[in-house]
Amino acid sequence: MSSFAYVALEPSGKRRSGHVEAADRDAAIALLASEGRYVVDIKEEAAVQQSAIATVRGKASRSDLALFTRRLADLSGAGLPLDRVLQVISEQSESPQLSTISLEALEDVRGGLPVSSALAKHPRLFQPVYTETLRAGEASGQFPQVASRLADFQEREVERRSQVVSAMIYPAVLTFTAVAVIGFLFGFVLPKLSGVFKDLGSNLPTSTKILLATTDFLSQNVLLIGGVLVGSILGYRGWIATEAGALQRDTLLLKLPSAGKVIAKAVVSRFARVLGTLLYGGVPILESLRLAGLASGNKAMVRASESVADDVRDGRAINQAMKDAGSFPPVLTHMVAIGEETGDLPTMLGRVADSLDFEVDTGMRRLTAMFEPVIVVVMGTIVGFVVLSVLLPIFQAQSLIK
Repeated sequence: MSSFAYVALEPSGKRRSGHVEAADRDAAIALLASEGRYVVDIKEEAAVQQSAIATVRGKASRSDLALFTRRLADLSGAGLPLDRVLQVISEQSESPQLSTISLEALEDVRGGLPVSSALAKHPRLFQPVYTETLRAGEASGQFPQVASRLADFQEREVERRSQVVSAMIYPAVLTFTAVAVIGFLFGFVLPKLSGVFKDLGSNLPTSTKILLATTDFLSQNVLLIGGVLVGSILGYRGWIATEAGALQRDTLLLKLPSAGKVIAKAVVSRFARVLGTLLYGGVPILESLRLAGLASGNKAMVRASESVADDVRDGRAINQAMKDAGSFPPVLTHMVAIGEETGDLPTMLGRVADSLDFEVDTGMRRLTAMFEPVIVVVMGTIVGFVVLSVLLPIFQAQSLIK
């Protein structure tokens, strides 16, 4: 059986879109005709998904998506019908891909599909956490409020990424400069000097001998070193592509000295904010836990959220399940307990996320401040060793001449 997306006319003349399961295209048309519908267009679901993916791949940025959601919330909150909202967004969007998607969603909405289902046809851009949140808002009659909450979340994500990029620019420039200088010394300068040093005989300083041996090894094994680097990168990518490898990688990241605590707080903050957004929209708790775990971007958190969902399904309180999972900080479990007692869990989760975001920002600044002098010291040590190893034989030769 295959899934087909169709556009058909009802006996009343109204256009309607939907999905139907059938053995092939002809069988799908026959099934719809038996229900009194006249098929205008029908395509196999896989082809539709592939077309949508090709349309939006790598074009719309996170900032574009956040602006799209903000306009969706503001315009719907102003009382405009959703089809009119999508039409306005398509005309205002700076992203050609989002403009095209808005027009496609407009046709679907006018054909009878909810906005969430229309956007779900583009899963690479609108992930399940996005469409499920909107779907819950549609079901609860609070679409503008839920869309606004979703826009807040996306804008915070864009701001956080911008802060991380800004914080890493200077260390990245330092690292690039250090690698370039060291590469220039070992690739061009030292090979030309090595012949001169070898003519001086075996009575060379130990540091110079080490430098010459290193230079010879690098110059004679360029292909081997390049192959090892490429093989290591490919092996790493293959390793993290597996479920076990990704879980081990993400678990190790959380245990890194200094950086691990910052990463863990960032993961928990994202989990809490997504969970709060979903619950505010009215998504059931078990589905919210599953989607929040996936949205956290860390396999260890995915496992922990699945464990919590299993316990909650068995009737346990969310805060108790989080304590037993062992992956959630006390501040989160205590605030969740308060939220369960007061019946305002989304607000408590938002406060936890705000608190953790502040700690992450502080931790990022500290890590950056620690990283910069480390790069300078390492580069200075290597360059100083090279200069010392070059000058010592020269001083030694001068003393022999005298």
